[in-house]
Amino acid sequence: MAKKKKTFVLDTSVLLHDHQSITNFGANNVAIPITVLEELDKFKIGNDTKNFCAREVIRFIDKLSGNGGLQNWISLGSKLGNFCIILENHPRELDAEIVYSPGKNDHKIINAALCVKEKDPKAEVVLVTKDINLRIKAKALGILSEDYETGKVVNTDADEPSSNTIEHIDSEVIRHIFTKGKIDEEGILGNKKTNNGYYILKNGKSSSLAVYNQWTDQIERIEKEFVYGIKPKNAEQAFALNALMNEKIKLVALQGVAGTGKTLLALASALEQNKHYHQIILARPIVPLSNKDIGFLPGDANDKVGPYMEPLWDNLKFIKAQFGENEKKHKSILEMEEQGKIVITPLAFIRGRSFSNIMFIIDEAQNLTPHEVKTIITRAGENTKIVFTGDVNQIDTPYLDENSNGLAYLIDRLKGQELFAHVKLEKGERSELANLANELL
Repeated sequence: MAKKKKTFVLDTSVLLHDHQSITNFGANNVAIPITVLEELDKFKIGNDTKNFCAREVIRFIDKLSGNGGLQNWISLGSKLGNFCIILENHPRELDAEIVYSPGKNDHKIINAALCVKEKDPKAEVVLVTKDINLRIKAKALGILSEDYETGKVVNTDADEPSSNTIEHIDSEVIRHIFTKGKIDEEGILGNKKTNNGYYILKNGKSSSLAVYNQWTDQIERIEKEFVYGIKPKNAEQAFALNALMNEKIKLVALQGVAGTGKTLLALASALEQNKHYHQIILARPIVPLSNKDIGFLPGDANDKVGPYMEPLWDNLKFIKAQFGENEKKHKSILEMEEQGKIVITPLAFIRGRSFSNIMFIIDEAQNLTPHEVKTIITRAGENTKIVFTGDVNQIDTPYLDENSNGLAYLIDRLKGQELFAHVKLEKGERSELANLANELL
Protein backbone atom coordinates (compact mmCIF):
# COMPACT_ATOMS: atom_id res chain seq x y z
CA MET A 1 0.00 0.00 0.00
CA ALA A 2 1.39 3.39 -1.03
CA LYS A 3 2.31 5.70 1.84
CA LYS A 4 -0.08 8.63 2.14
CA LYS A 5 1.45 11.97 1.24
CA LYS A 6 1.77 14.66 3.86
CA THR A 7 1.54 18.41 3.37
CA PHE A 8 4.35 20.32 5.04
CA VAL A 9 3.80 24.02 5.68
CA LEU A 10 7.15 25.78 6.10
CA ASP A 11 7.87 28.71 8.37
CA THR A 12 10.33 31.50 7.47
CA SER A 13 12.88 30.21 9.99
CA VAL A 14 13.24 26.97 8.02
CA LEU A 15 13.89 28.72 4.72
CA LEU A 16 16.47 31.05 6.31
CA HIS A 17 18.19 28.04 7.91
CA ASP A 18 18.37 26.04 4.66
CA HIS A 19 17.54 27.65 1.33
CA GLN A 20 17.14 24.18 -0.24
CA SER A 21 14.62 23.02 2.35
CA ILE A 22 11.64 23.11 -0.04
CA THR A 23 13.10 20.16 -1.96
CA ASN A 24 13.99 18.11 1.13
CA PHE A 25 10.61 16.55 1.89
CA GLY A 26 10.65 13.71 -0.62
CA ALA A 27 7.41 12.96 -2.44
CA ASN A 28 5.32 14.95 0.05
CA ASN A 29 3.70 18.29 -0.77
CA VAL A 30 5.26 21.53 0.45
CA ALA A 31 3.49 24.85 0.94
CA ILE A 32 4.46 28.24 2.30
CA PRO A 33 2.03 30.95 3.46
CA ILE A 34 2.06 34.26 1.59
CA THR A 35 3.14 35.81 4.90
CA VAL A 36 6.43 33.91 4.65
CA LEU A 37 7.12 35.53 1.27
CA GLU A 38 6.53 38.92 2.88
CA GLU A 39 9.06 38.08 5.60
CA LEU A 40 11.61 36.82 3.05
CA ASP A 41 11.32 40.16 1.28
CA LYS A 42 12.47 41.90 4.45
CA PHE A 43 15.52 39.63 4.71
CA LYS A 44 16.67 39.75 1.08
CA ILE A 45 19.06 42.70 1.52
CA GLY A 46 22.32 42.19 3.40
CA ASN A 47 25.47 40.08 3.53
CA ASP A 48 24.56 37.62 6.27
CA THR A 49 23.77 33.99 5.52
CA LYS A 50 20.08 34.59 6.25
CA ASN A 51 20.05 37.31 3.57
CA PHE A 52 21.69 34.95 1.08
CA CYS A 53 19.15 32.23 1.91
CA ALA A 54 16.24 34.64 1.48
CA ARG A 55 17.46 35.65 -1.98
CA GLU A 56 18.05 32.03 -3.02
CA VAL A 57 14.58 30.93 -1.91
CA ILE A 58 12.94 33.82 -3.78
CA ARG A 59 14.89 32.97 -6.95
CA PHE A 60 13.97 29.30 -6.65
CA ILE A 61 10.26 30.02 -6.29
CA ASP A 62 10.36 32.47 -9.20
CA LYS A 63 12.04 29.89 -11.42
CA LEU A 64 9.61 27.20 -10.27
CA SER A 65 6.56 29.30 -11.13
CA GLY A 66 7.70 30.06 -14.69
CA ASN A 67 4.94 32.06 -16.37
CA GLY A 68 2.18 30.48 -14.32
CA GLY A 69 0.67 31.06 -10.91
CA LEU A 70 1.56 29.62 -7.52
CA GLN A 71 -1.84 29.41 -5.86
CA ASN A 72 -2.35 25.94 -7.36
CA TRP A 73 -0.09 22.93 -6.83
CA ILE A 74 2.88 22.67 -9.21
CA SER A 75 5.43 19.86 -9.38
CA LEU A 76 8.79 20.24 -7.66
CA GLY A 77 10.35 17.68 -9.97
CA SER A 78 10.92 13.96 -10.43
CA LYS A 79 10.36 11.90 -7.25
CA LEU A 80 9.33 15.05 -5.38
CA GLY A 81 5.92 16.34 -4.38
CA ASN A 82 4.07 19.51 -5.31
CA PHE A 83 4.40 23.10 -4.15
CA CYS A 84 2.08 26.05 -3.70
CA ILE A 85 1.66 29.38 -1.93
CA ILE A 86 -1.15 29.55 0.67
CA LEU A 87 -3.08 32.76 0.19
CA GLU A 88 -5.76 32.24 2.86
CA ASN A 89 -5.20 32.75 6.58
CA HIS A 90 -8.76 32.99 7.94
CA PRO A 91 -9.99 29.45 8.72
CA ARG A 92 -13.75 29.18 9.12
CA GLU A 93 -13.75 26.40 11.73
CA LEU A 94 -12.00 28.60 14.31
CA ASP A 95 -12.61 32.21 15.18
CA ALA A 96 -9.09 33.33 14.24
CA GLU A 97 -9.82 36.85 15.48
CA ILE A 98 -10.28 35.49 19.01
CA VAL A 99 -7.96 32.47 19.13
CA TYR A 100 -5.01 33.79 17.17
CA SER A 101 -5.22 37.35 16.04
CA PRO A 102 -4.16 37.55 12.36
CA GLY A 103 -2.24 40.75 13.04
CA LYS A 104 0.87 38.80 14.06
CA ASN A 105 2.85 37.00 11.35
CA ASP A 106 3.30 33.84 13.43
CA HIS A 107 -0.46 33.65 13.84
CA LYS A 108 -1.02 34.22 10.13
CA ILE A 109 1.28 31.26 9.41
CA ILE A 110 -0.61 29.01 11.83
CA ASN A 111 -3.94 30.15 10.42
CA ALA A 112 -2.68 29.38 6.90
CA ALA A 113 -1.89 25.81 8.02
CA LEU A 114 -5.37 25.60 9.52
CA CYS A 115 -6.84 26.68 6.17
CA VAL A 116 -5.00 23.84 4.39
CA LYS A 117 -6.35 21.39 6.97
CA GLU A 118 -9.85 22.82 6.61
CA LYS A 119 -9.85 22.31 2.83
CA ASP A 120 -8.88 18.66 3.21
CA PRO A 121 -9.75 17.35 6.71
CA LYS A 122 -8.30 13.91 5.88
CA ALA A 123 -4.90 15.32 4.91
CA GLU A 124 -1.99 15.15 7.33
CA VAL A 125 -0.82 18.76 7.59
CA VAL A 126 2.45 19.43 9.41
CA LEU A 127 3.79 22.88 10.27
CA VAL A 128 7.60 22.83 10.11
CA THR A 129 9.39 25.55 12.06
CA LYS A 130 12.58 26.07 14.01
CA ASP A 131 10.70 28.38 16.37
CA ILE A 132 9.89 26.29 19.46
CA ASN A 133 7.16 28.64 20.66
CA LEU A 134 5.46 28.60 17.27
CA ARG A 135 5.46 24.80 17.37
CA ILE A 136 3.76 24.88 20.77
CA LYS A 137 1.12 27.36 19.55
CA ALA A 138 0.38 25.18 16.53
CA LYS A 139 0.02 22.05 18.66
CA ALA A 140 -2.36 23.93 20.96
CA LEU A 141 -4.72 24.28 17.99
CA GLY A 142 -4.39 20.66 16.94
CA ILE A 143 -1.92 21.20 14.10
CA LEU A 144 0.94 18.73 13.91
CA SER A 145 4.21 20.62 14.19
CA GLU A 146 7.87 19.61 14.13
CA ASP A 147 11.40 20.94 13.84
CA TYR A 148 13.25 20.89 10.52
CA GLU A 149 15.24 17.66 10.76
CA THR A 150 17.46 17.77 7.66
CA GLY A 151 21.09 18.28 8.69
CA LYS A 152 20.39 17.35 12.30
CA VAL A 153 22.92 15.09 13.98
CA VAL A 154 21.35 12.02 15.58
CA ASN A 155 24.31 10.57 17.47
CA THR A 156 26.89 13.29 17.68
CA ASP A 157 30.48 12.52 18.69
CA ALA A 158 30.41 15.90 20.43
CA ASP A 159 28.74 14.17 23.40
CA GLU A 160 31.42 11.48 23.57
CA PRO A 161 35.10 11.67 24.53
CA SER A 162 37.30 12.43 21.50
CA SER A 163 40.11 10.26 22.87
CA ASN A 164 40.05 6.56 23.63
CA THR A 165 41.68 5.10 26.71
CA ILE A 166 42.86 1.61 25.86
CA GLU A 167 43.73 -0.52 28.85
CA HIS A 168 45.98 -3.56 29.12
CA ILE A 169 48.33 -2.56 26.32
CA ASP A 170 51.39 -4.81 26.19
CA SER A 171 54.16 -3.21 28.25
CA GLU A 172 56.58 -3.83 25.40
CA VAL A 173 54.41 -1.70 23.11
CA ILE A 174 54.47 1.22 25.55
CA ARG A 175 58.22 0.83 26.08
CA HIS A 176 58.78 0.84 22.30
CA ILE A 177 56.67 4.01 21.87
CA PHE A 178 58.64 5.76 24.61
CA THR A 179 62.05 4.80 23.26
CA LYS A 180 61.39 4.98 19.49
CA GLY A 181 58.56 7.53 19.44
CA LYS A 182 56.35 5.33 17.25
CA ILE A 183 55.35 1.76 16.49
CA ASP A 184 53.58 -0.04 13.62
CA GLU A 185 49.87 -0.28 14.42
CA GLU A 186 49.45 -4.02 13.66
CA GLY A 187 46.09 -4.37 15.39
CA ILE A 188 47.03 -2.62 18.64
CA LEU A 189 44.07 -0.24 18.47
CA GLY A 190 41.55 -2.87 17.38
CA ASN A 191 38.14 -1.52 16.37
CA LYS A 192 38.99 1.87 17.90
CA LYS A 193 41.41 2.71 15.10
CA THR A 194 40.41 5.85 13.23
CA ASN A 195 42.18 8.43 11.10
CA ASN A 196 43.82 11.07 13.31
CA GLY A 197 42.49 9.24 16.36
CA TYR A 198 43.92 10.14 19.77
CA TYR A 199 44.54 7.56 22.48
CA ILE A 200 45.74 7.09 26.03
CA LEU A 201 47.50 3.74 25.99
CA LYS A 202 47.74 2.17 29.45
CA ASN A 203 49.34 -0.79 31.17
CA GLY A 204 48.84 -0.52 34.90
CA LYS A 205 50.53 2.69 36.01
CA SER A 206 52.38 3.07 32.70
CA SER A 207 50.69 5.12 30.00
CA SER A 208 51.45 7.03 26.83
CA LEU A 209 49.65 9.69 24.83
CA ALA A 210 49.45 8.66 21.20
CA VAL A 211 47.95 9.46 17.81
CA TYR A 212 47.26 7.14 14.91
CA ASN A 213 48.98 8.29 11.71
CA GLN A 214 46.98 6.87 8.81
CA TRP A 215 49.59 7.90 6.26
CA THR A 216 52.24 5.63 7.79
CA ASP A 217 49.89 3.20 9.59
CA GLN A 218 51.82 3.86 12.79
CA ILE A 219 51.02 4.91 16.34
CA GLU A 220 53.07 7.95 17.31
CA ARG A 221 53.88 9.29 20.77
CA ILE A 222 52.65 12.76 21.75
CA GLU A 223 54.71 14.95 24.04
CA LYS A 224 53.45 17.92 26.10
CA GLU A 225 55.58 20.66 24.61
CA PHE A 226 55.45 24.45 24.78
CA VAL A 227 53.83 26.15 21.80
CA TYR A 228 54.47 29.90 21.73
CA GLY A 229 54.70 30.08 25.52
CA ILE A 230 51.68 27.85 26.15
CA LYS A 231 52.14 24.33 27.53
CA PRO A 232 49.28 21.79 27.49
CA LYS A 233 48.03 21.04 31.00
CA ASN A 234 46.24 17.77 30.25
CA ALA A 235 46.04 14.98 27.68
CA GLU A 236 43.26 16.59 25.63
CA GLN A 237 45.17 19.85 25.30
CA ALA A 238 48.21 17.87 24.11
CA PHE A 239 45.99 16.14 21.54
CA ALA A 240 44.58 19.50 20.41
CA LEU A 241 48.04 21.00 19.87
CA ASN A 242 49.12 17.90 17.94
CA ALA A 243 46.19 18.35 15.54
CA LEU A 244 46.76 22.10 15.30
CA MET A 245 50.47 21.74 14.56
CA ASN A 246 50.11 18.92 12.02
CA GLU A 247 50.42 20.51 8.57
CA LYS A 248 48.70 17.54 6.91
CA ILE A 249 45.52 18.11 8.93
CA LYS A 250 43.72 21.00 7.22
CA LEU A 251 40.56 21.12 9.32
CA VAL A 252 40.29 20.92 13.12
CA ALA A 253 37.26 21.00 15.43
CA LEU A 254 37.92 21.78 19.10
CA GLN A 255 34.89 21.26 21.28
CA GLY A 256 34.60 21.88 25.01
CA VAL A 257 33.09 23.98 27.76
CA ALA A 258 34.33 27.43 28.72
CA GLY A 259 37.81 27.51 30.19
CA THR A 260 39.18 24.40 28.51
CA GLY A 261 41.59 26.44 26.38
CA LYS A 262 40.13 25.93 22.90
CA THR A 263 40.77 29.40 21.49
CA LEU A 264 44.02 29.92 23.39
CA LEU A 265 45.54 26.71 21.99
CA ALA A 266 44.38 27.52 18.47
CA LEU A 267 45.87 31.02 18.61
CA ALA A 268 49.16 29.84 20.15
CA SER A 269 49.61 27.20 17.46
CA ALA A 270 48.83 29.77 14.75
CA LEU A 271 51.49 32.13 16.12
CA GLU A 272 53.99 29.26 16.29
CA GLN A 273 53.36 28.56 12.60
CA ASN A 274 53.12 32.18 11.47
CA LYS A 275 55.92 31.72 8.91
CA HIS A 276 53.83 29.05 7.15
CA TYR A 277 50.90 31.42 6.56
CA HIS A 278 50.56 34.91 5.15
CA GLN A 279 47.86 35.81 7.65
CA ILE A 280 46.16 34.61 10.83
CA ILE A 281 42.45 35.42 11.05
CA LEU A 282 40.39 35.00 14.21
CA ALA A 283 36.67 35.46 13.72
CA ARG A 284 33.46 34.79 15.54
CA PRO A 285 29.79 35.14 14.64
CA ILE A 286 28.01 38.01 16.32
CA VAL A 287 24.89 37.01 18.20
CA PRO A 288 23.22 40.36 18.96
CA LEU A 289 21.93 41.02 22.47
CA SER A 290 18.17 40.40 22.73
CA ASN A 291 18.26 39.45 19.03
CA LYS A 292 18.60 43.12 18.02
CA ASP A 293 20.79 43.99 15.10
CA ILE A 294 24.12 45.58 16.04
CA GLY A 295 22.98 48.64 14.11
CA PHE A 296 21.07 49.58 17.25
CA LEU A 297 24.35 49.99 19.12
CA PRO A 298 26.05 53.43 19.21
CA GLY A 299 29.26 54.29 17.37
CA ASP A 300 30.91 53.26 14.13
CA ALA A 301 31.40 49.67 12.93
CA ASN A 302 34.43 49.06 15.16
CA ASP A 303 32.64 50.47 18.21
CA LYS A 304 29.64 48.23 17.59
CA VAL A 305 31.57 44.96 17.25
CA GLY A 306 34.36 45.73 19.72
CA PRO A 307 32.71 44.16 22.79
CA TYR A 308 32.02 40.94 20.87
CA MET A 309 35.69 40.57 19.95
CA GLU A 310 37.11 41.17 23.43
CA PRO A 311 37.41 37.44 24.30
CA LEU A 312 39.69 36.95 21.29
CA TRP A 313 41.83 39.95 22.21
CA ASP A 314 42.04 38.61 25.78
CA ASN A 315 43.61 35.40 24.50
CA LEU A 316 46.15 37.34 22.46
CA LYS A 317 47.01 39.50 25.48
CA PHE A 318 47.48 36.38 27.60
CA ILE A 319 49.98 34.93 25.13
CA LYS A 320 51.87 38.23 24.92
CA ALA A 321 52.05 38.26 28.72
CA GLN A 322 54.07 35.02 28.65
CA PHE A 323 57.02 37.04 27.34
CA GLY A 324 58.78 40.18 28.45
CA GLU A 325 58.28 43.33 26.37
CA ASN A 326 61.82 43.08 25.03
CA GLU A 327 61.62 39.40 24.15
CA LYS A 328 61.58 38.46 20.49
CA LYS A 329 58.23 36.66 20.52
CA HIS A 330 56.48 39.58 22.25
CA LYS A 331 57.83 41.99 19.64
CA SER A 332 56.91 39.55 16.88
CA ILE A 333 53.24 39.60 17.92
CA LEU A 334 53.23 43.42 17.94
CA GLU A 335 54.78 43.46 14.46
CA MET A 336 52.18 41.01 13.13
CA GLU A 337 49.40 43.18 14.54
CA GLU A 338 50.85 46.33 12.96
CA GLN A 339 51.34 44.63 9.58
CA GLY A 340 47.83 43.15 9.56
CA LYS A 341 49.18 39.61 9.72
CA ILE A 342 46.92 38.99 12.74
CA VAL A 343 43.31 40.01 12.18
CA ILE A 344 40.51 39.73 14.75
CA THR A 345 37.15 40.42 13.19
CA PRO A 346 33.44 39.50 13.16
CA LEU A 347 32.73 36.65 10.78
CA ALA A 348 30.26 38.80 8.83
CA PHE A 349 33.08 41.17 7.83
CA ILE A 350 34.89 38.51 5.79
CA ARG A 351 32.00 36.78 4.06
CA GLY A 352 32.58 36.10 0.39
CA ARG A 353 36.37 36.01 0.65
CA SER A 354 38.55 33.17 -0.58
CA PHE A 355 41.30 32.06 1.77
CA SER A 356 44.79 31.13 0.59
CA ASN A 357 47.89 30.85 2.80
CA ILE A 358 45.78 31.59 5.86
CA MET A 359 45.22 30.00 9.25
CA PHE A 360 41.58 30.73 9.96
CA ILE A 361 40.20 30.29 13.49
CA ILE A 362 36.42 30.51 13.96
CA ASP A 363 35.37 30.87 17.59
CA GLU A 364 31.86 30.08 18.93
CA ALA A 365 31.21 27.87 15.90
CA GLN A 366 28.20 26.29 17.62
CA ASN A 367 26.30 29.47 16.69
CA LEU A 368 26.73 28.76 12.96
CA THR A 369 24.33 26.80 10.79
CA PRO A 370 25.54 23.74 8.85
CA HIS A 371 25.23 25.81 5.67
CA GLU A 372 27.47 28.54 7.10
CA VAL A 373 30.13 26.00 8.12
CA LYS A 374 30.07 24.47 4.64
CA THR A 375 30.34 27.91 3.03
CA ILE A 376 33.42 28.76 5.12
CA ILE A 377 35.21 25.49 4.36
CA THR A 378 34.51 25.64 0.63
CA ARG A 379 36.30 29.03 0.55
CA ALA A 380 39.60 27.40 1.55
CA GLY A 381 42.39 27.76 -1.01
CA GLU A 382 45.94 26.42 -1.10
CA ASN A 383 47.89 26.21 2.16
CA THR A 384 44.91 27.10 4.34
CA LYS A 385 44.05 25.57 7.68
CA ILE A 386 40.66 26.11 9.32
CA VAL A 387 39.96 25.64 13.02
CA PHE A 388 36.45 25.66 14.49
CA THR A 389 36.09 26.02 18.26
CA GLY A 390 32.97 25.97 20.39
CA ASP A 391 30.66 24.21 22.82
CA VAL A 392 27.64 22.48 21.28
CA ASN A 393 25.79 22.75 24.59
CA GLN A 394 26.08 26.55 24.71
CA ILE A 395 23.88 27.78 21.86
CA ASP A 396 23.13 31.51 21.74
CA THR A 397 20.99 31.66 18.58
CA PRO A 398 17.25 30.99 18.83
CA TYR A 399 16.84 28.48 15.98
CA LEU A 400 19.80 26.15 16.63
CA ASP A 401 20.29 23.41 19.21
CA GLU A 402 22.93 20.85 20.17
CA ASN A 403 21.98 18.63 17.23
CA SER A 404 21.38 21.16 14.45
CA ASN A 405 24.30 23.58 14.89
CA GLY A 406 27.19 23.75 12.44
CA LEU A 407 29.88 22.49 14.82
CA ALA A 408 28.02 19.28 15.68
CA TYR A 409 27.20 18.80 11.98
CA LEU A 410 30.87 19.22 11.03
CA ILE A 411 32.06 16.69 13.62
CA ASP A 412 29.42 14.15 12.59
CA ARG A 413 29.94 14.39 8.84
CA LEU A 414 33.76 14.53 8.70
CA LYS A 415 34.83 12.16 11.47
CA GLY A 416 37.45 9.71 10.22
CA GLN A 417 38.48 11.82 7.23
CA GLU A 418 42.23 12.10 6.60
CA LEU A 419 42.25 15.92 6.55
CA PHE A 420 40.10 16.30 9.67
CA ALA A 421 40.71 15.98 13.41
CA HIS A 422 38.29 16.43 16.29
CA VAL A 423 39.35 16.89 19.89
CA LYS A 424 36.98 17.29 22.81
CA LEU A 425 38.49 19.25 25.70
CA GLU A 426 36.82 18.13 28.89
CA LYS A 427 38.88 19.49 31.77
CA GLY A 428 38.67 23.20 32.53
CA GLU A 429 42.02 24.85 33.19
CA ARG A 430 40.94 28.46 33.68
CA SER A 431 40.62 28.27 37.49
CA GLU A 432 39.20 26.14 40.28
CA LEU A 433 36.27 28.56 40.55
CA ALA A 434 35.45 28.24 36.83
CA ASN A 435 35.61 24.44 37.12
CA LEU A 436 33.26 24.53 40.09
CA ALA A 437 30.73 26.58 38.09
CA ASN A 438 30.95 24.24 35.08
CA GLU A 439 30.40 21.18 37.26
CA LEU A 440 27.72 22.34 39.69
CA LEU A 441 25.82 25.30 38.22
